[in-house]
Amino acid sequence: MSARICKVLLKACVNGARNPREHPALPVTPASLAADVTRVVAAGAGAVHLHPKNEVGEDTLDGASVAAALMAIRAVTASVPLGITTGAWAVPNPDARLEAIRGWSVLPDFASVNWHESGAEQVAAALLDRGIGVEAGLWHAGAVAAWRRSPVRDRCSRILIELPDGLDDVQTVTQAELLLAELSAAGSDLPVLLHGEGTSCWAALRHAGRSGLDTRIGLEDVLHLPDGSRAPDNTA
Repeated sequence: MSARICKVLLKACVNGARNPREHPALPVTPASLAADVTRVVAAGAGAVHLHPKNEVGEDTLDGASVAAALMAIRAVTASVPLGITTGAWAVPNPDARLEAIRGWSVLPDFASVNWHESGAEQVAAALLDRGIGVEAGLWHAGAVAAWRRSPVRDRCSRILIELPDGLDDVQTVTQAELLLAELSAAGSDLPVLLHGEGTSCWAALRHAGRSGLDTRIGLEDVLHLPDGSRAPDNTA
């Protein structure tokens, strides 16, 4: 077994852009996030990705909400790296997104940047300027091409290959291999985390395991276990 396979990262993605009404165990408040992260770390998660929420459970990049979530988690689980979203759905205007990031008083360890979104390169640069690691979220071949052209590409910490809902198992593996081939052609040696959503989630996780790639799992990506039953919580 190679050293790379021995060091595979399993990240917990605990809530995502989901509405709290979608699942009763979805952690939304700082207190529920802290409790949930404690449990998933005990279950083996080596890092956590979360979406800070406002008072009605919507994604936000507001500095007070980001600080409250991160401080609550670090008060009980100080060692696990914490990452957050910078998704355009939270703050659609790129300039407003940059302003929010520059105003954060408490910083995550890393943040994901969806490279197909408007302003992605500027968002990544703003995060890097603040010492925050950047995960480049690549959803399709166009995003891979945009990332390949970016002057900040080699300053990223990790690449996320993100596969959509709606794929069956064969389509999931095929799409994963196509995007991995695009990255190989780019000559990148950054760590790659492969994950899916919905129907592609478990096939992507299994393929990541077979390929020695980092991966992630949690209620952000899927609400059901491999047998089709509803997952009771992130730990399951």
